Amino acid sequence: RWISSKKKKKNGKKMVCSFRGSVSHGLTLELGETVQILEKCEGKSRDVMFFPFVSQGIFPVGYIHLKKAVVTNRGQYETVIPLEDPIITEVTSTLQEWSVLWKQLYVKHKVDLFYKLRHVMNELIDLRRQLLSGHLTQDQVREVKRHITVRLDWGNEHLGLDLVPRKEFEMVDADQISVSDLYKMHLSSRHSVQQSTSQDGGKQRHGDSCRMPVPHHLFVNLKSFTYNTIGEDTDIFFSLYDLREGKQISEKFMVRLNKNGGPKNPEKVDRLCALFTDLSNKDMKRDLYIVSQVIRTGRMLLNDSKKGPPHVQYRRPYGCAVLAMSDVLQTISELKEEKDFVLKVYTCNNENEWYQIHENIIRKSSTKYTAPSTNYGLIISLQLLRGDMEQVRRENPMIFNRGVAITRKLGFPDVIMPGDIRNDLYLMLERGDFERGGKSVQKNIEVTMYVLYADGEILKECISLGSGEHNISEYRSFVLYHNNSPRWSEVIKLPIPIDRFRGSHLRFEFRHCSTKDKGEKKLFGFAFTPLMREDGTTLSDESHELYVYKCDENTTFSNHALYLGLPCCKDDFNGCPNIPSSLIFQRSTKETLWISTQLSSTKLTQNVDLLALLKWKAHPERVMDILGRLRHVCGEEIVKFLQDILDTLFSILDDNTDKYGPLVFQSLVFIINLLRDSKFYHFRPVMDTYIQKHFAGALAYKELIRCLKWYMDRSAEVVRQDHIQEAMRALEYLFKFIVQSRILYSRATCGMEEDQFRASIQELFQSIRFVLSLDSRSSETLIFTQAALLNSFPAIFDELLQMFTVQEVAEFVRGTLGSMPSTVHIGQSMDVVKLQSIARTVDSRLFSFPESRRILLPVVLHHIHLHLRQQKELLICSGILSSIFSIIKSSSLESSVQEEVEMMVESLLDVLLQTLLAIMSKSQSQEAVRGQRCPQCTAEITGEYVSCLLSLLRQMSEIHFQHLLDNFQSKEELKEFLLKIFCVFRNLMKLSIFPRDWNVMRLLTSNIIVSTTQYLSPALHKSFTDADFDFKVWNSYFSLAVLFINQPSLQLETLTPAKRKKVFDKYGDMRVMMAYELFSMWQNLGENKIHFIPGMIGPFLGVTLVPQIEVRNIMIPIFHDMMDWEQRKNGNFKQVEAELIDKLDSLVSEGKGDENYRELFSLLLLEKIEQETWRETGVSFVTSVTRLMERLLDYRDCMKGDETENKKIGCTVNLLNFYKSEINKEEMYIRYIHKLCDMHLQAENYTEAAFTLLLYWELLHWEERPLREFLHYPAQSEWHRKEGLCRKVIHYFNKGKCWEYGIPLCRELAFQYESLYDYQSLSWIRKMEAAYYDNIMEQQRLEPEFFRVGFYGRKFPFFLRNKEFVCRGHDYERLEAFQQRMLGEFPQAIAMQHPNQPDEGILQGDAQYLQIYAVNPVPENIDVLQMDRVPDRIKSFYRVNNVRRFRYDRPFHKGSKDKDNEFKSLWIERTTLILTHPLPGISRWFEVDKRELIEVSPLENAIYVVENKNQELRTLISQYQHKQLHGNINLLSMCLNGVIDAAVNGGIARYQEAFFDKEYISSHPEDTEKITQLKDLMQEQVHILGMGLAVHEKLVHPEMRPLHKKLIDQFQMMRSSLCHGLPGLDKLSPACSGSSTPRGILATHSPMSPDSIKLMHRHSPLNVLGSVRHSSSSLSSHTSSETGNLLILTDSMMEHPEDLYRMQVVHKFTLPSPSSSSLSSTHSAPSQMINSGHSSIRVGSPSLPDRYRHNRELLMLLPPHRDRPSSAMYPNMTENGQPTNHQRALYHQVIGPCKPCSDPNLSVADKVLTAPSSWSLDSGTRDTLPFLSAHVGSVMAPPVPPRTLPPGHFSMHFDAFHHQINELPPALPARSLRKSPLHPIPASPTSPQSGLDGSNSTLSGSASSGVSSLSESNFAQSSSEPPARADTLDSMPSSQAWTTDTEEAESPYLPVRYSVSEPEVLDPLKPAPCRSHSAPLGLAPALPLKPYLREGCIPEEDLRPVPRPMPRKISQPLLTNKEEQAKVAWEHGISEE
Repeated sequence: RWISSKKKKKNGKKMVCSFRGSVSHGLTLELGETVQILEKCEGKSRDVMFFPFVSQGIFPVGYIHLKKAVVTNRGQYETVIPLEDPIITEVTSTLQEWSVLWKQLYVKHKVDLFYKLRHVMNELIDLRRQLLSGHLTQDQVREVKRHITVRLDWGNEHLGLDLVPRKEFEMVDADQISVSDLYKMHLSSRHSVQQSTSQDGGKQRHGDSCRMPVPHHLFVNLKSFTYNTIGEDTDIFFSLYDLREGKQISEKFMVRLNKNGGPKNPEKVDRLCALFTDLSNKDMKRDLYIVSQVIRTGRMLLNDSKKGPPHVQYRRPYGCAVLAMSDVLQTISELKEEKDFVLKVYTCNNENEWYQIHENIIRKSSTKYTAPSTNYGLIISLQLLRGDMEQVRRENPMIFNRGVAITRKLGFPDVIMPGDIRNDLYLMLERGDFERGGKSVQKNIEVTMYVLYADGEILKECISLGSGEHNISEYRSFVLYHNNSPRWSEVIKLPIPIDRFRGSHLRFEFRHCSTKDKGEKKLFGFAFTPLMREDGTTLSDESHELYVYKCDENTTFSNHALYLGLPCCKDDFNGCPNIPSSLIFQRSTKETLWISTQLSSTKLTQNVDLLALLKWKAHPERVMDILGRLRHVCGEEIVKFLQDILDTLFSILDDNTDKYGPLVFQSLVFIINLLRDSKFYHFRPVMDTYIQKHFAGALAYKELIRCLKWYMDRSAEVVRQDHIQEAMRALEYLFKFIVQSRILYSRATCGMEEDQFRASIQELFQSIRFVLSLDSRSSETLIFTQAALLNSFPAIFDELLQMFTVQEVAEFVRGTLGSMPSTVHIGQSMDVVKLQSIARTVDSRLFSFPESRRILLPVVLHHIHLHLRQQKELLICSGILSSIFSIIKSSSLESSVQEEVEMMVESLLDVLLQTLLAIMSKSQSQEAVRGQRCPQCTAEITGEYVSCLLSLLRQMSEIHFQHLLDNFQSKEELKEFLLKIFCVFRNLMKLSIFPRDWNVMRLLTSNIIVSTTQYLSPALHKSFTDADFDFKVWNSYFSLAVLFINQPSLQLETLTPAKRKKVFDKYGDMRVMMAYELFSMWQNLGENKIHFIPGMIGPFLGVTLVPQIEVRNIMIPIFHDMMDWEQRKNGNFKQVEAELIDKLDSLVSEGKGDENYRELFSLLLLEKIEQETWRETGVSFVTSVTRLMERLLDYRDCMKGDETENKKIGCTVNLLNFYKSEINKEEMYIRYIHKLCDMHLQAENYTEAAFTLLLYWELLHWEERPLREFLHYPAQSEWHRKEGLCRKVIHYFNKGKCWEYGIPLCRELAFQYESLYDYQSLSWIRKMEAAYYDNIMEQQRLEPEFFRVGFYGRKFPFFLRNKEFVCRGHDYERLEAFQQRMLGEFPQAIAMQHPNQPDEGILQGDAQYLQIYAVNPVPENIDVLQMDRVPDRIKSFYRVNNVRRFRYDRPFHKGSKDKDNEFKSLWIERTTLILTHPLPGISRWFEVDKRELIEVSPLENAIYVVENKNQELRTLISQYQHKQLHGNINLLSMCLNGVIDAAVNGGIARYQEAFFDKEYISSHPEDTEKITQLKDLMQEQVHILGMGLAVHEKLVHPEMRPLHKKLIDQFQMMRSSLCHGLPGLDKLSPACSGSSTPRGILATHSPMSPDSIKLMHRHSPLNVLGSVRHSSSSLSSHTSSETGNLLILTDSMMEHPEDLYRMQVVHKFTLPSPSSSSLSSTHSAPSQMINSGHSSIRVGSPSLPDRYRHNRELLMLLPPHRDRPSSAMYPNMTENGQPTNHQRALYHQVIGPCKPCSDPNLSVADKVLTAPSSWSLDSGTRDTLPFLSAHVGSVMAPPVPPRTLPPGHFSMHFDAFHHQINELPPALPARSLRKSPLHPIPASPTSPQSGLDGSNSTLSGSASSGVSSLSESNFAQSSSEPPARADTLDSMPSSQAWTTDTEEAESPYLPVRYSVSEPEVLDPLKPAPCRSHSAPLGLAPALPLKPYLREGCIPEEDLRPVPRPMPRKISQPLLTNKEEQAKVAWEHGISEE
């Protein structure tokens, strides 16, 4: 049973284990999430989880841990708050938020931050655990919280999260504090974050402690002393030495080591460390050195054992080391741990120089010391600590646990703490001068010092050689060897107890240390000095020259009185001149001892004046003088005796007030001001304590008031006012003394004289007001007096409140502040002081009382108002306002606050708005106000005033707003106010006053703005509608609302779920609130709505694009409203339409809008429009906008992120077309033209970029119309812009190597220049045009591949979905590379493995399917390709450019498949794709517009295959015959072998079987002509082979003769096998008869003359469409290579696998079933195959093989009468329109009686268009085939020019031709004309190109796309004819004969799959860019030139319809045996499988 847990609702729950929620209604929970239990059942609970999102379900009770919590806002939206430390809750939620972002850092490769954040998160978890343990002290809790907040802020900063405002380490609630305070907390939080980022959480806190200079402490640790050669005990002294001042500044730190180098005291192991304390910032800037002196204890001379007995020990100097602090300070300042350093110890060369050895080392006087050997030295570690000693002890306990020696400065630190008691006398034993005393050598002098008390007792342990060792009672100096004037310079510290100081003295005894065997130390003299003078002062801080008195070793000093009476020094001697000479001790006049002392004591003084003051009663007559001299006493002395001095002063005042009053007052002022010094600032508490507890001057107040008033009254008269100013500065403590004195007096007298006291205070305040009211402009000194008074004035309020009521004090203050001049012209410095005084008044306790605020606020506001009006001292004013708002907010529950807010609204609101507008405008223009103390344009001051304004608006209630609006006198005032406040609000959002991460501040600002707007909108509606309509105010309001809704901080969708819920709970969705307000105000406009059309369309559209469904529902209907109002006014809504489309583009490109918006927009508007009369146009418009949105969203999705250039270009083309064709927005169209152009340039698609820019060029005209500045174009005339564009387009065509497209533009420009007589430009453009012609003929150009791509499925973008395209591949890009690129662009896509059209399931499927295969271009410019003399380099261009039609073939078997001979049923399905635009164009790919399908019969296929092979053989034989290929004849050998050897196994006999048997002929009577044609081709092949063998015999190497013999034998077998089936062979010439030997047979053949070759070429149907370019891969291509019997089959040989299948008889190949091919193609041919086999087929010609250019030879032999240009071979020589006799004879002899298309007047197009579908020209069907349809378009380039030939030219060639006919067997050249126009096998487009000289090596592997010319010289070698003229056929390139174009043999494509049973699949390959769109009409590539008639424009001519070539077929060889398979597998890189 479920039990409600309402009673237990105060418990929150935390998950302690993740729960997957696998049960029914289970709630999936993660570790650490918070849940709230609603009901309980056995074992489970039903809960609501409120973090990170709200959901309900059940979970096991055991998975949670109960925590105490409170529930707020009970009900549907209640919130559970855990009852734990808020910072723990914050850590928990923050860690949960970070954990998600932390993982993303790793994904984004931000590894450094990833590991840093992990470390910080672990630290936070540990700190949270410490807090939760509850075992920490309050100080520790505070410290842990500080560490937590530093880390939280650091993490938020680095992760880009919101800044958390804090107070005392805890988050503040924005509702509980004023906006000004919240702003300051954000500032301080940001400052602490920056501190923690730069200093890792610097430990310096804010507060008063910041005023105290932070002392530094140097930690020194001696780790080892590596000198082992001494062998004696050593003392090492460390001290800090100032080189500039030449003195030691610290005590010494002493370390005692034994002779082994270890501590003499075993307890000090690892504890040899000291802390040099209280180093000020000034000290750190000194030239400091760490000086280390080494003193040994042992023999006199270290290396001489004879000098002195071993039992006598001397202290002897050994060495010294120094370390410059400047070298190490930077290092140790940055580190948090100790850093090791090595100090070299140098020894002194001369002991006389010992006292300054450290200076010599520092100054590098190397002659005075000896450097040590290596590895010797002191190893010390240093660490620099900061802070007071308590803080250092707390933060570094380990240092103090090691027993560190505290080593103090010589003298007091910068700051003397009141409790710091010290009594140290530092004595330096400087030097001495002693007599030799009859000795032959100088003495070894040792000084012994004792401290003796007055009674002669030696004080124990009052001498310290250094910190770190115990004090001693006797000091012995070190001994300098043989030195009568020793200089020691050794500092000794004398820590003598204060009670023993008076009467004590020092005694110095001098002994000579003998080095003889006894080693005696003989006493020979002494000196002494008392520590305190007779007048009570201690020994002064200076050098003292002490007298030396003689004595001997037997002298005892038991009676010290005997020598104490003697003078100790010269000053002492002068004081007692009469000294009897009979005393026991006689002074040695020539011997002296110099010492110097320095006292550091808080109890003893060396100042005579101070002692005189303290003992004034001893000399009352000197009191005046003593008080006067007090000012000269050192401040340190005064603060040491502060209480005694104050008691003395007030006792003097009580003694005689009238006489001493002013002097005591001055002395008191001096002491008070002394405490203002930072050095003594910390003695102020001592003064406060004295006043409260020890001060007893009950009558002093009267004199103090009197003196103070006297000083103030004199301020107007006195010129020098230093003493007055000092009194003003001391005002605070003077009032403290006055008030305390009055309290004491009142207490003693029960309140007597109260009225007199009040009256005196009143009078005093009158004097204060008098001083402040004086005009100080004429007196600079008076300004300082007033400033001093104003600075001190606020400090007296608290003292006055002890004696007066709050209202009385407030009146005093108001009167004083009111007495200040009201103007702000009294001087800037005075303004500052005045405002600072007001600021301190506002911050005082007095102002916190409502009673006083009511009195003080008006005067404060008055002064602020004045300054704001003048824009003066804005920063100080903002601080004052901020404090006021803070106080008002904290006391907002009091009723008086409403009056105060009202007061502030009246006084400040308007001027605040004015100030803010001024500041914002200055910050925008970056202009600073001259003469202002603070820069007015900083973000800080803007933020201050914004927070003040927001504070005020937040405090205003509806009543305040109502009063405000009612107080406006006119509508103009109201309008001005509304415009101001709306403008400020807009600027708040536009200028981003608050940083992005101040989300708390931004949200609060938005809340205040929306609340204020709700209060003000009724006034706007009420005052400015209907007749009083004011566009400016309404427009300002609407702009504000739009900006508000679009604020980034309000877009809740971008927030995390937890943050979104938090914001929503606190403020709701403020966008919706403002949208309702906006819609309501729009409805209130009525007929005035028309004023905002079209101005507000863009802004409102931006609002509707906000991804908030409610906002969209509210705002979208406004567009209907706008359409309706414009329709009413204008009868249409063109403005709405235009503006909406314009703005939609820019807004969507900014990332706004989504698919849901598009649907909602359409739905809501169509619903509204349904009711309207203009429904039809409305629906059309909405539909158009919706479609535009589709494209814009696609475009944006492609542009953002990592989409490929392909997609981006496709999207842009799509959008560009839409703008042009559907909505006709020319400006947008042009913008996208340039965007598309830029994309093309980025992708280096220069041709496409040129076509794109050409679109804009076509829109312009050659006119002088001025054009405005647009995009990157300057303002210029239309002519100049078009000229610039033209030049740019030409440039891009040049870079894209499409010079044919650039040439017409060059002509266009040339015409313009010529018409303007601009010959310089004309020359330039003509040269460029000429250069382009040169480029066409000389530069290499690669022919691209073309690929058909189908995009199927709903997952594709709109512009691709269920469409098919043809793409122009990149250079060298084959099918596999293209497939890889496409699959890379669409990684989710599935590659389809068949070429069939997809079914509906795929089209509508929720996936992406890609269908890719290669297609062949069908060129448009057939005329050019038919011309004989056109070089192949030119034809090559027209084969692949300006192409709109593409083909691909698919083999299939129709009917039953013949198992014996598959060729019988093998058909080809030929598909032609027609694009929307020709390629190339503005994109690399265009959509397929329509498809055409035809079928090719098996017989036609056979004709095609045999014809191709014949052409290939002819070309190759010709090249070898004319020595174009020389050297290696492997190509010829393999080609002949492949054809001849295939005949052994059947060869072309398979075609005989299939098509020549009677059954086939009888059943297919319509194929009679085709069968005849096939027979002719077979006969021709035999003749060609014979010719080839003849050439082979001439060139074959002797070693290859056996191969040649084998070929001859097999050729005979082949001929004989064909004789039975082809009776034509029987009629061959006798030379070919079987009875002759093969060699003899071949020898009888004459070599083929060029003419015969030409003629055969003319008969070849390959010629007519010879320039048609075919892709290197159709549905598949496969390359293989085999030596010997293996024919090299490349993609340029075969179009289909069935080609091979049909040719297996011929080529000895066994092929797989045609049905088992695949869409992919394989190419892995090794280089040797490419070098040999491939080249054997295509011998060095530069463009595509001529054998691919098929058509009926009739088209070649019968030139049209009028249309066809004359060729070199057949000029237009007609008689009355009929052929000449010569022509007729030629026709008759060559063709015979067959005349299928005999009319010579028919044009080529006519003949082609009459070709029947059976491909037989003499068929009765004359339907035009669809793929032969005409293309009619305007061509900018002229057609081919006619050529004229001289008479006799034709006859010469006809004779040569006739001669060859007679010589050769008739079947070879004179083939039957009854052949179908078969179509070429496509070749690779990527052949590297070379020149036209035919010099390329056929074996080089880089096949040339140039033409291997059959030059005149070549013809001359093989023909008896004389050389032809230059314009004859003889000079034409070999591509016009029958040389083959060389192509790349490589084909990277896998075999095409037609069945799923095949194992090959399309591998996903890496993508590369792909593009899409059309070339503009009107620019076709330039054709060969004809005379150009310039009449202002370029003539347009229609292209004739041209036949289309058949595409190449699929080849897929399958080897017949395992050996061949293995071999081919190796050569192809394909596995045997």
